[in-house]
Amino acid sequence: MRRLSLLLMLSLLLGLLAPAYADEPASALPQVGQAAPAFRLQDQNGKWHTPADHQGRWVVLYFYPKDFTPGCTAQVCAFRDDVAKLRQQGADVLGVSLDDVKSHADFAAKYHVPFPLLSDADSSTAQTYGVLASKVGFKYARRTTFLIDPQGKIAKVYQDVDPEKNSAQVLADLATLKASH
Repeated sequence: MRRLSLLLMLSLLLGLLAPAYADEPASALPQVGQAAPAFRLQDQNGKWHTPADHQGRWVVLYFYPKDFTPGCTAQVCAFRDDVAKLRQQGADVLGVSLDDVKSHADFAAKYHVPFPLLSDADSSTAQTYGVLASKVGFKYARRTTFLIDPQGKIAKVYQDVDPEKNSAQVLADLATLKASH
């Protein structure tokens, strides 16, 4: 009996502790055809951005985990290198992470980023877009990209993207989607 009580107590304790160390389940991702959720976020220069600022244009809204990490650096540099082509296709690029404005300013300066990096320091936008995650108490945005059409609807969702190839994927899909709109 004592052994059973001990096992029950141990399993209860492990059950209580497990969520702190497990990957936090994300909210539901917005689906293709749905209106893109609203946000109001500050970029690396202190300027505020909302979806309305980009109305009538395609928007590449990409979430990434952390400034200055290898994958995030590869992704921001790929979008930087393709930004002229994306703009020619009528698309604005917006990067989002939970890092603060100062971190974004340093990251943008080091890698010559010519588009807004938005600070979601309170993680509300990542939560709304269903990309908020947590491991061992550390919150971050999952690497997910949303292609939003000029009417403000989700046109494509890219999950668990390859940071080096994501920009090229978006460019290719943008051409296809523009032809069908």
